[in-house]
Amino acid sequence: MYRLELTRPARKALDSLPRTIQPRVEAAIAALATRPRPSGSAKLKGEDNLWRIRVGDYRVIYEIRDEVLVVIIVRVAHRRDAYR
Repeated sequence: MYRLELTRPARKALDSLPRTIQPRVEAAIAALATRPRPSGSAKLKGEDNLWRIRVGDYRVIYEIRDEVLVVIIVRVAHRRDAYR
């Protein structure tokens, strides 16, 4: 089981999501503790260890540290802003 950590900007973004989508994103993040590479996840090109999952129109970008069993949520954003 992996430990989940959220960066401060990711926590702020998660808290500011619309109330209709927020529970879905939180559930997707919680599921990363057991499966950090779920089906549909993708490694971001040009980055060392960043992955992303889709939750509707939103993206969760995270880093996996297998050696210490930690998943760090780096960013939560709408798809139009997620990769900027």
